[in-house]
Amino acid sequence: MAEAVELSVVVPVHNEVGNAAVLAREIAEVMEGRAFELIFVNDASTDDTLDELVALKPEIPQLRILSHRKNAGQSRALRTGVKAARAPVIGTVDGDGQNDPADLPKLYRQLTRAGAPEKLAMVMGRRASRKDTAWKRFGSRFANSIRQKLLNDGSDDSGCGTKVVKRDVFLELPYFDHMHRYMPAMIRADGYEAEFVDVNHRDREHGISKYNNFGRLAAAASDLRGVTWLMKRRRPTGGVDEM
Repeated sequence: MAEAVELSVVVPVHNEVGNAAVLAREIAEVMEGRAFELIFVNDASTDDTLDELVALKPEIPQLRILSHRKNAGQSRALRTGVKAARAPVIGTVDGDGQNDPADLPKLYRQLTRAGAPEKLAMVMGRRASRKDTAWKRFGSRFANSIRQKLLNDGSDDSGCGTKVVKRDVFLELPYFDHMHRYMPAMIRADGYEAEFVDVNHRDREHGISKYNNFGRLAAAASDLRGVTWLMKRRRPTGGVDEM
């Protein structure tokens, strides 16, 4: 693999057997002809997800597999992948296959386009037509409405895993569990900008969702208090000049 990589695609997975290999092949096909690497982070799966991915390495030379020894959650898996990434730009999709990898090049072009705002650090997907249950969609709308009132971060779909973000900016963000849902707010608190683009959303083919409305709302109440505090305490530098 060439050392100059323009985009690292990071995919966190936990118990996604049946989805992981299909998704890896899709991403490799979408990214064909580009200088990319594909980093799957196995978050201590207890099924055959890891074996399924390892079997793909001869087929996809750009594939790297990192595996947590203990389950640490989606945000930690993302951070593990981003820290190991070689490219200056990170693309992410969820490991359940519901995010469409075909949207990644569009988001990458949006982030790196000529004339983009100097402080643009992330382009995030917005699921135009969600394929989740009505109950799950209701829970997300309810949580997003509360979050938007408190954070005013411009995001009306914080759960979308399709993102393209500058690696150095991501690594400046404070880490906490579930931080991946609050990236627009934290990025803006650091003086950067985020943009949002409609993306595709697909049915889950295998496995079950790792989240439910009650568990998510309970975590969100605690998270929002913490994120609000963090935003008030951030003091962006406006940039650094070496003299």
